[in-house]
Amino acid sequence: MKKTKNQKILNFALVFCILIFGFWISCFAQEGNKLAGLTKQVIEAKNNSDLYAPFSELKDIYFKENKYSEFSEFLTSLLAKNKALEPFINYYIALSRYQQLKYLEEKQNWDEYFSQGNNYRDQVAANLEKTISLTAKNDPLHIYGQLLLWQFHRDQQDAFEEEALLNLMNYVAEYANDTSDIQPIKLTADKLASYGEKGKSKELYKIFVDKMLASNITEEELSKAALEFYKQANLDLSEVLYDAYIARITKPDNKEKVIPILIDIAKAFSYKDNGPSDMSYAEQIFQKIEELGPDGVFNEALMYLRAYNLEKAKEYRRARDIYLGLIKIAPEGAHVDEAEYKVGIIYVYVLKDIKTGKGYFEKLAQKETLSPQGASALYQLGLLAHWENDFVKAKEYYNQLLERAKEGFSDTVALAKTRLKEIDAASPIDYNLQAFLGASLKEDSMNIDAAKSNLSVSLYAPKKDQEVKILSGSYELENGCMQVELQYLWSGELGKITVPSEQLSLSPALNTSYADAGTKVINVLIISPTGAVDRGLVMVDVY
Repeated sequence: MKKTKNQKILNFALVFCILIFGFWISCFAQEGNKLAGLTKQVIEAKNNSDLYAPFSELKDIYFKENKYSEFSEFLTSLLAKNKALEPFINYYIALSRYQQLKYLEEKQNWDEYFSQGNNYRDQVAANLEKTISLTAKNDPLHIYGQLLLWQFHRDQQDAFEEEALLNLMNYVAEYANDTSDIQPIKLTADKLASYGEKGKSKELYKIFVDKMLASNITEEELSKAALEFYKQANLDLSEVLYDAYIARITKPDNKEKVIPILIDIAKAFSYKDNGPSDMSYAEQIFQKIEELGPDGVFNEALMYLRAYNLEKAKEYRRARDIYLGLIKIAPEGAHVDEAEYKVGIIYVYVLKDIKTGKGYFEKLAQKETLSPQGASALYQLGLLAHWENDFVKAKEYYNQLLERAKEGFSDTVALAKTRLKEIDAASPIDYNLQAFLGASLKEDSMNIDAAKSNLSVSLYAPKKDQEVKILSGSYELENGCMQVELQYLWSGELGKITVPSEQLSLSPALNTSYADAGTKVINVLIISPTGAVDRGLVMVDVY
């Protein structure tokens, strides 16, 4: 009986292996057939336009298995069969070696990288020069060759990078004057954008859009194209298309129809934790709404969105103005406590106008129902009195917070209790917090603008207990040959941080979470051996 059972298992395993083997044989056969078919297409192609698709598919087959040398050998064999293929062969050999170098770096295959790297680089440069010399300026392959040559020099950070970029821009401009195929223009702009060349990419996106407009594209098609690129997170191109679309539809007798469209665009580009956004472009659209719209076009929701967007862009002065407008039009609105608190924070810590800021905190603290922002306002009032050495007043505010909070606002209550312990023990305020307050509030302190710091947050509107990453921008200060070690003096409402306290001052980033809803103010003061170099402040709204 046992023998029969074992025999069944062996038979099943044998059948399974045969099926798997057959499957792989079938896959190899299919791939072989596909290679043969694509090779035939390449050799029999009647003109260059018929070569782009099969060469791209051949590249994908080899690249997905990281067979870069094999692809180069295959391409060389094709050249022996058809000399007319030389521009394409040269380009794809260069591309293959370029990708091979990247692959070796990624996998840290240093043996091949150092033994063959120079040879591969020579092949990239030589083959691209051949491609460029063998193609006309109105040939897409000419542009692809120029683009890859610039990428190569940019990656190498060599002396030819600037010249290659200048050539690329000039050749694309010439190409655009003599072609109807605009995809190479977009591809080049996309690649420039991915390398951080935003100015250059926008130039090319503008050319791309101008070519689209010259093709008699309709307003509806223009709007759809802008939205599609927005969904792809290609914001540079989306914005250029939206600018062209807005210019088309904006007419003196058409303002009522334009305003809702502008509002939708502003909403799309305004700051959000998830999804594409461009706060600067959103504000441009808000300004256009303000310019074209009637009085009252900004309702409470739209005004809050604008103020919030400016705040997240760290345009604090403008954000203050819009929050003040929100308070004026919706004094009983859903966002008024948040707006008043943020206005107070901006006045105190950005504008150094402590008196005005205190006025907004007092207004919140005196409300019958204590909101999360009201609790934080009481803490801020206590903290400012504490910093001014008015300990009696500070204790009044802290104790009022404890009394009114009851079982709520645990994050803020914990801070107030810490400050009370400092007063009772006649101890100074926590060093990090004291340093930040001094840099922010003293009249003779360095003019370090909190709005210009690189402080950022992974989520500005997290849920309670959701992890948030706070990051201070990197600094590369050097003193002679030595890199300067910086200290990061974190303070404010830091929540439940996960960085050990002894490591906190050396860390430019920290992870945290918050137990309670409300607006949390996070501070950092960055110190070098010669003194403060930057100051950061951000506000996180926990829901």
